[in-house]
Amino acid sequence: MNDRVLIETFHFKAETLAGRWKNLIRKEPQLKHYNSFSDEQLCVLNAPLYPQLARSIERGIDRKLIGGYFVRIGKERMLKGFPVSEVVLAYSLCQKTVVDYISSEFVHDNTLALYQAFGAIGKINEFFFIGCFYMIKGFLEQMYENMNNNHNIPEDLLKTYFKDDFFFKKDAE
Repeated sequence: MNDRVLIETFHFKAETLAGRWKNLIRKEPQLKHYNSFSDEQLCVLNAPLYPQLARSIERGIDRKLIGGYFVRIGKERMLKGFPVSEVVLAYSLCQKTVVDYISSEFVHDNTLALYQAFGAIGKINEFFFIGCFYMIKGFLEQMYENMNNNHNIPEDLLKTYFKDDFFFKKDAE
């Protein structure tokens, strides 16, 4: 299993992976917001992530590419009322879905396949680690913006609770 096989898998199996992810979501009682969606809505919500993962593997793990994607996801999830804790758990389950798929479909009784799978899983884990970091950044940035613009909370009070200097920098987008 080389990178080309992974890239093709994530492009062509996005719906299959989204279906497996949806099944994991359904088993988690903590994901009340996610579980309020239909199966189809959940799959539509999740399927675009896999081609993004493929692009990241194809181009190399690029913080700017991954960061921009996940900042947007974080902002979208915040605007749609998702609790940030649920978003983090849902993306952890997405990572589990991908790792489990690689482990079951590509690792055989062959040392080379196992070695290649470890390399692939390393890239996948890095993608999701960076993604989670930027998703939370985007979520919090959107929250900050909403509190400042829609609720007239003074900037100095917001800065007391939002200490991150990341907000509104364009280098991650």
